[in-house]
Amino acid sequence: MARIDLDLAHSYLPDPQQDSDYALLPLQMSFADGGAYALLGPSGCGKTTLLNLISGLVRPSRGAVRFDGADVTARSPQQRNIAQVFQFPVVYDTMTVADNLAFPLRNRGLPPERIKARVGRIAEMLELSGQLHQRAANLAADAKQKISLGRGLVREDVSAVLFDEPLTVIDPHLKWQLRRKLKQIHHELKLTLIYVTHDQVEALTFADQVVVMTRGRAVQIGTAAELFERPQHMFVGHFIGSPGMNFLPARWREGAVEVAGRRLPVAPALVGTLSAAGEFTLGVRPEHVTLADASAEGALVAEVTQVLDIGTYWLLTARAGEALVRARLSPASAIPQVGEQVGLEVLGPHTCFYGRDQQLIAAGSEPQALRASA
Repeated sequence: MARIDLDLAHSYLPDPQQDSDYALLPLQMSFADGGAYALLGPSGCGKTTLLNLISGLVRPSRGAVRFDGADVTARSPQQRNIAQVFQFPVVYDTMTVADNLAFPLRNRGLPPERIKARVGRIAEMLELSGQLHQRAANLAADAKQKISLGRGLVREDVSAVLFDEPLTVIDPHLKWQLRRKLKQIHHELKLTLIYVTHDQVEALTFADQVVVMTRGRAVQIGTAAELFERPQHMFVGHFIGSPGMNFLPARWREGAVEVAGRRLPVAPALVGTLSAAGEFTLGVRPEHVTLADASAEGALVAEVTQVLDIGTYWLLTARAGEALVRARLSPASAIPQVGEQVGLEVLGPHTCFYGRDQQLIAAGSEPQALRASA
């Protein structure tokens, strides 16, 4: 395993002139030895480009890749000692499951008894022990992808194991099981794992640290709790959560926050930052929006436009001025009807404030560095 340090940018164009010319905008990032990371974002945001820069399949337009301090920018994936698992299973159909798993170890000349022990351990972790002597050609796609995962995990000497959306072909129930297995394998084997996905559930349940990406930029690194509670960029608030964060246009007026014509008092600690910002965006998650009396001070007045019974909660949507606000309400709550006027509490300890998509930072404080570490 290795610590991986990146200081680079990449464009597939020969002479990039503007941000849109870059597949990956300049970033500095570190992955700790033995850490479990996910690269999360929509299609085309730069996740796979970043993974291929780490593996050596792509060389950065500028900058460097370092493993344990050594510059490996010019080295191939083989020289970097990387294992990579791709979106679709890559197996040798004519070989048995055991021979597929053993293949990387035999190529490195390991003794047969050591190969057998390692293959047995990985097969047991992935619940392939009963299929070791079957030919891979006769297996379903999900079993073949488990073999691909096993081939990536079987070597003990790799610098890192990279996964590029490896559960795409797996049925939903097995996906859940394999995510748990990968988490267990990481804890047992202490491998450095980097996992690309567009699925927030996969990322947040698998990784200790998640890198959220959009438009070639890594906008925040953090734990699941950090990304949910304190998104530092509006995209993170939008992309993480189901549904995502509510965003309400707001401004500072006469000593209070004004939203949809309603003045909402805020804590004294926020006055300096918000009064200096003037106009900004208020962000609050549906989980943190609560019902209140429409005449209560600090309540936002809104008209209910939709109420959905999700089973474990009610999802209420209401219009306040030009903005829609969603609230997740307990089934035990008194649920308003469509067309009813309600009061909504949107200010509280979980409320965020944004200017130009970035979270507003109070005077004298430093924004969190975009750096992953254990």
